Amino acid sequence: MTPQNAWGDAQDERIPLGHLSSVTAGPSGSLLEHLHEGPEGVPVIAPPDITEHFTVDARRVRRVPSSQAERLARFTLRAGDLVVVRQGTLGRLALIRSEHTGWFYSSSCLRVRPHHDVVLPAYLAAYLTHPPVRRDLLSQALPGTVPSLNSTMLKQLPVAVVPLERQQAVVEALADIDEQVRIQREMAARLEALRPSVFDEMTNRRSHQ
Repeated sequence: MTPQNAWGDAQDERIPLGHLSSVTAGPSGSLLEHLHEGPEGVPVIAPPDITEHFTVDARRVRRVPSSQAERLARFTLRAGDLVVVRQGTLGRLALIRSEHTGWFYSSSCLRVRPHHDVVLPAYLAAYLTHPPVRRDLLSQALPGTVPSLNSTMLKQLPVAVVPLERQQAVVEALADIDEQVRIQREMAARLEALRPSVFDEMTNRRSHQ
């Protein structure tokens, strides 16, 4: 089922994701059998490392020994890639930044490498996480003890493609909103932290009157 009016308007061209990017499933478990939690080696992004803000939380990322990197070269990440969870928190994704270049991703993820001449990575990330699009994608998940997506499903997903200038405008508008959300959250956190001290000060003042 194609998401209707999920993004853009009737003039937007809908193109299968597989025509806009390359989609590669993560390495098999046997290639990652030496994963460890130590500080040495090459980081491997797994579903728990992907936040709800399209970013990577590297605090608990596991690694593979550097000696194993060559045989995992096909699964190397670079800036602009998207890592999409296919098992676990389905549909959650991270937009890879330059600091993650050379990292790998786990067998529970898919790598989407956009063709930058037709679609901007940040636009594609926003599109794939747009609620109607995400619901449509998740409705196609393979049933089982752990529902999952595969590369074929993702490649077939229709994407509303607009001109690059319009994509950039969308990205900038959403970035502005995200910044305002961040500011408001920080303000709320400061007020929440202030609340106990205000209570203590006011009650202590009364007790000394």
